Amino acid sequence: MKVKVALATATAVSSAAWSALWTFPSMLLSAFLVAWAAEAAQFLIAQGLALAILAWIQTLPELAVEAVIAWQAGHDPVSCFVAAPAAGCRSHLAIANFTGAVRLLVGVGWPLIYFVAALGRRREGHALQPIQLHDEHSVEIIATVPPLAYFVWIWHKGSLGIIDAVVLLAMYVVYLTILWRFPPKGEESLDQASAVSRWAYTRPGKWQPITIGSLFLLGGALIYITAHPFLESMLAVATTFGVSEFVFVQWVAPFLSEFPEKVSAFHWAKRVRTAPMALMNMVSSNVNQWTVLAATIPIVFSVARGGPHSLPLDPTQRMEILLTLVQSVVAALLLSRMRLHWWDATGLFVLWLAQFLVAEWREEVAVVYALWALAMLASWIWKRPTAPRIFWELMRGRRTAGGTTP
Repeated sequence: MKVKVALATATAVSSAAWSALWTFPSMLLSAFLVAWAAEAAQFLIAQGLALAILAWIQTLPELAVEAVIAWQAGHDPVSCFVAAPAAGCRSHLAIANFTGAVRLLVGVGWPLIYFVAALGRRREGHALQPIQLHDEHSVEIIATVPPLAYFVWIWHKGSLGIIDAVVLLAMYVVYLTILWRFPPKGEESLDQASAVSRWAYTRPGKWQPITIGSLFLLGGALIYITAHPFLESMLAVATTFGVSEFVFVQWVAPFLSEFPEKVSAFHWAKRVRTAPMALMNMVSSNVNQWTVLAATIPIVFSVARGGPHSLPLDPTQRMEILLTLVQSVVAALLLSRMRLHWWDATGLFVLWLAQFLVAEWREEVAVVYALWALAMLASWIWKRPTAPRIFWELMRGRRTAGGTTP
């Protein structure tokens, strides 16, 4: 009997692993569809708003994964919340996916965007020039600050509840409201767009919004349909190679669920001129993760438990949040200068790699992040950050979106 069960399990794992042959190309195609749609949409609405829509679609797999984990955690017995996690408890995994997703985007996604763009600039002899952001990008940078500040409170009280979800979602609504105020890109920048995006934007009359909207819908539908079998196939592959459940939830699942946004971002980064848009695609996703994705956890957890409940955070979870928090603070401070240098990208990647390879170094890496953040704050004494000033001038109408600050 045991042999039959083992054979059935092995067959199921093998079948799921083979499904990667169709799920991987499907996810790749979906990533390009929504990227082309967002690139065309920036000439109809503000680029930041187009990227926010793109980030919403791209994070569907992440939301699905987080919702499943939070739902399972909501069915944990009470014993899972009053002692160290026992075998079979899922509550300790709820934060693992969220923190892993954020740290992957900042620690791997941002550096890769810089170095992909650097390879493109190498032909011009300016490989190590910084990625210079546009003035309107200050909105995304400033939008990361409120949720990070609020998460200090969440970390301090040691729980994530419905009220926290409401506050985080309200922050996201304010962010979208601000983006709505900005004008679309001028058509003089259309020649920098990809061929498909130019084709979609130049459709005559009513076919223009229909074509762009169809690209969004088709890409989003493909992501939705493919997300679950894609993750299942990758889980089967991970299982085949003996990857642990916690490592899969914290690193493998977020990496796979972030696949669409990484593809679109690297697609823009290699064209150099659109490298700032690639970086903002990642920053917009970070805003999503610190607000919508985080809010998903207590909402689904409460539904699973049959009423409003806060997810208690044990010391290990609080450490994960603290490490993720200080990393994101460093990232926000780096972009407060409206540019990303090669040493910034290298530092972010090295620190991510250190705590990925040696899990026991998490506390030490958190200290390094904190010291890095303090050093940048101290540097404000003689050189103030430009992003807050530009953001304030844009809000007061004293500056026009679209320019760059040297």
